[in-house]
Amino acid sequence: MLPTPEAEDLIDLTRQIVKAELAPRAAEAEAEEKFPREVFRILGRAGLLGLPYPEEVGGGGQPYEVYLQVLEEIAAAWASVAVGMSVHTLACYPVATYGDEEQRERLPELLGGELLGGYALSEPHAGSDAAALSTRAVRDGDHYVITGTKAWITHGGEADFYVLFARTSDDGGRGISAFLIDGRMDGLSFGPPERKMGLTGSTTAQLLFDGARVPVERRIGAEGQGFPIALSALDSGRLGIAACAVGLAQGALDEAVAYARQREQFGRPIIEHQGLGFLLADMAAAVESARATYLEAARRRDRGLPFGRQASIAKLVATDVAMKVTTDAVQVLGGYGYTRDFPVERYMREAKVMQIFEGTNQIQRLVIARHLAR
Repeated sequence: MLPTPEAEDLIDLTRQIVKAELAPRAAEAEAEEKFPREVFRILGRAGLLGLPYPEEVGGGGQPYEVYLQVLEEIAAAWASVAVGMSVHTLACYPVATYGDEEQRERLPELLGGELLGGYALSEPHAGSDAAALSTRAVRDGDHYVITGTKAWITHGGEADFYVLFARTSDDGGRGISAFLIDGRMDGLSFGPPERKMGLTGSTTAQLLFDGARVPVERRIGAEGQGFPIALSALDSGRLGIAACAVGLAQGALDEAVAYARQREQFGRPIIEHQGLGFLLADMAAAVESARATYLEAARRRDRGLPFGRQASIAKLVATDVAMKVTTDAVQVLGGYGYTRDFPVERYMREAKVMQIFEGTNQIQRLVIARHLAR
């Protein structure tokens, strides 16, 4: 149930774009490991890259529950693009929420659709333990000099801007600051794209900083405020990944049902055999349950209520569901499901990483347990 007629029109527009622009390109771009930059421009020009931000700063003025359902529609056809859209939204969050007046004046440019953002938190030896990051930002007059390596960065080498988290003191999590940096600045280079199991249309690469100079006015928030900014952003980002996971699972379910309706064994469609019918029923129940979980968390966010625990639950539940449903979809298609003639094998490969990024599901369990202990 969508909250407004405007939201219903937005979902209809998204479905039209998905059908005309995304679905026909997805399989080939993934097979060729080709980053679909033009697709993001299409989404941007349609106003879809800034949906949960206020209209006065160039956003779409939509509640989070609507934005997430748009993400789900996109993920059902092309997970790489949906994840990229989620990461872009995540990259805009620190500026929108913690930026000063001058930085917020850049939001219409960041949200306008022509630029694409990245989120530079993880490092080769600081993934789940983000407070252990070692990339340095040393104050030098009216600049910070950045040295270090960021790893596993979605849109690495492709983004027009990044939100970077770097260490400005040795005071653990309290020694990290956030910066808005240009994607083509001096002193910034990129490692080769990672050779991944899935999401091959989404470029993931290291960011290599060698004395890159960032003006002080590009620091977001106070010096040392970066870690809480990062954690706050990730609460919302986890909801984006949950929606992407549900979309991926829905796409796999749709493929499995369509196949089971037309494939006949023993004189009737295999969906009419109880063994397959019950499997598909369980898949459908799992998808619906995961969708309800992320929507409840989003509605709490929209009402201004605490939602961190619910975001972790949604990310955990939805991504585990995506892994199971895509695996079961391959099983429904049998030998055909194991071939690249059908998309379910790709969906299964793409589902795995959703249990890993934006906080592994083991970390989500840790977050949930800590909330329960308070």
